[in-house]
Amino acid sequence: MTSFVKRTCGDCTLCCKVMAIEALAKPANAWCRHCKPGRGCAIYAERPAECESFACLWLVNDLLDERWKPSRSKLVLTTSEDGIEVRCDPGFPDAWRKQPFADDIRAWAAEGETCDMTVVVIVGQRVVLVTPDREFDLGVVGPDDRIVRELEGTKVVGAAVVKESEISRGEW
Repeated sequence: MTSFVKRTCGDCTLCCKVMAIEALAKPANAWCRHCKPGRGCAIYAERPAECESFACLWLVNDLLDERWKPSRSKLVLTTSEDGIEVRCDPGFPDAWRKQPFADDIRAWAAEGETCDMTVVVIVGQRVVLVTPDREFDLGVVGPDDRIVRELEGTKVVGAAVVKESEISRGEW
């Protein structure tokens, strides 16, 4: 069960780098032109709604201790409709492989396998699907792509990237 805490970003601005901001035409993995790294947003009072409504998991989940603060861990955790996304600072592409992060990510993947939830790590433009037993490097996954998992029971034994249009046409 997730419990909610009152945390603040403080000196952390990593989401302003790793997240895309459609309203500002800001791509993922590049600093927002309005961000003052380590200090905050120059347009905070007038920031886009998608920035205003964003909260990484560290902000809202007290199960993630101070080591998980994005400015320390170099990881921004978010949820998606399929599960958990771990977004790495591209300057620290192996941050997710360090402890305690690697063990926690693998544990989430094990838990997710039992309830049809995925854990993906996003490093730059590359996406890695993490399972309890292995990693599937899926390469670049575009906005019109979907990750399709091959299952044996609840165990993920394969993964592929497929165009959404192929899925809707029943080709996959």
